[in-house]
Amino acid sequence: MPDSQIHFDVVVVGSGAAGLTPAVTAKLKGADKVIVLEKADLVGGTTAWSGGQVWIPNNPHMSDVGIEDSREKAITYIMSLSRDMLDASLIESYVDAGPTMIEFLEANTAVEFYSVEGMPDYHPEFPGGSTEGGRTVECPLFPFTELGEWEHKVTPSPYFANPNITMSETPLGKAIPEIPETEELRRRAVANERGCGQALIGRLLKACLDQNVEIRTGCAVKELLVAEDQVSGVVIETEEGPLNINARRGVVLASGGFDWDEGLCRSFLRGPMTHPVSMETNTGDGLRMSMKAGAMLANMREAWWIPVAVVSESENPMGRVLINGQRTLPHSIMVNKHGRRFTNEAANYNAFGAAFHVEDVSKFEYQNLPCWLVFDETYAEKFGFRVASGVEGKGVADWVTRADSPTLLAESLGINAENLEATISRWNQLCEENHDPDFGRGDSAFDRWWGDPHRKGDREATLGTLTRAPYYAVEIKSGCLGTKGGPKVDKHGRVVNIDGEAIRGLYAAGNVMGSPFGMTYGGPGGTLGPAMVFGFLSASHAVSRND
Repeated sequence: MPDSQIHFDVVVVGSGAAGLTPAVTAKLKGADKVIVLEKADLVGGTTAWSGGQVWIPNNPHMSDVGIEDSREKAITYIMSLSRDMLDASLIESYVDAGPTMIEFLEANTAVEFYSVEGMPDYHPEFPGGSTEGGRTVECPLFPFTELGEWEHKVTPSPYFANPNITMSETPLGKAIPEIPETEELRRRAVANERGCGQALIGRLLKACLDQNVEIRTGCAVKELLVAEDQVSGVVIETEEGPLNINARRGVVLASGGFDWDEGLCRSFLRGPMTHPVSMETNTGDGLRMSMKAGAMLANMREAWWIPVAVVSESENPMGRVLINGQRTLPHSIMVNKHGRRFTNEAANYNAFGAAFHVEDVSKFEYQNLPCWLVFDETYAEKFGFRVASGVEGKGVADWVTRADSPTLLAESLGINAENLEATISRWNQLCEENHDPDFGRGDSAFDRWWGDPHRKGDREATLGTLTRAPYYAVEIKSGCLGTKGGPKVDKHGRVVNIDGEAIRGLYAAGNVMGSPFGMTYGGPGGTLGPAMVFGFLSASHAVSRND
């Protein structure tokens, strides 16, 4: 490689939304040469596997759906969830920069968004929360044929079997999803029009390619270059040995979390996390590099928690699937090893994760692990339970445990049969009363958004009895979309050291950084929101720095 090719203004480590956003931002704001280094062979990171929604309060598209918001309402809402753990300066920076980022990208690149109407925040009844939605945005379909030779270099999602639909065309994105006709799906396939996280990555990738950002895959960064008390580049491994890539303006770490490193998870996370559903390349590379550079750490105990079920790799290439909408449907509950309900089954998936960490201090064990999703034949007939990619229709997969009574089901699972019978009886009584005083299921507008798509907005969307045999059970594991801890950053996205001083030339965005949101999750797209905003802030500061 010629020497002139290893000197750049800005070096970005990682190619998810947290990486591509600062890459194109830096180029548009005056950086002459920008490079993205991706460890995997394909670009997109976990963003490409996601629903692609981005939570940006007070965004410029809210008025399009008749929803008003404000800086004050957004900050009030986020801080109401803080438990005194959030840095207000970071939240203010996020809320202020989010709308600016959207306007900047839409004015200068192929990135487009629209506001998702009706989808509530995750805690909409808190002060400043939105029950009407609008704070979540997503991209229209994007024709991947516009990417040229990069058309097939984006990692496909193992969780969205059909790439040619948007999140709003799924039951999780709209009250009654408008499923496209077969003819329309065929039309989309011709130009390889993709939605969800694929659309977001496709548009960001097109933006980078249009601006001549250099992108290299299969390129693992091993360490940071530090000279004269500032980060001046990175070291990558090549067939010829280590190679220095110098960064005149800065390095932006956007390499994902440490969710696939068991040692780091044991060292830092506040509770069990056995089944990550993110890219397997998320092994804490950026965390280690920043620690060696003297970074202060933040939010290390937290992750973007999510319930997960284990399946065969023939059904899903990851051998696991997300359990989101399935547990919110009526005619289902979740029970622990004692045969008892233990939480609001319709709560957002990040908040739900805390239920896995409850300890029985007398027995010195986790109270709610193992646990199971239990449903009856009414559920099976109405909704089915299938997780295999590409499998359509209802019915229940053969591997799901089933029995002709709650007692027999409990015996199959090895849990207390008497308790399970009593739990189901209690649940049925609560459903008849249309109220769950035990755990508040159905009380929140968010609970009533998911569930039965034909009853959204009503408690019956999530409340429904279990009375018809056979009864079914699926074991649920503690998983995550990614970890939330890493180097602490300031309001510009600069990594700070243990004395709180900025490490010159080093920035972080996405799951590699200490999330400014602590243990909270504002609303749908709450992972990608801070990833993109702090990527935007990082690049903006890097190209203008005069330190």
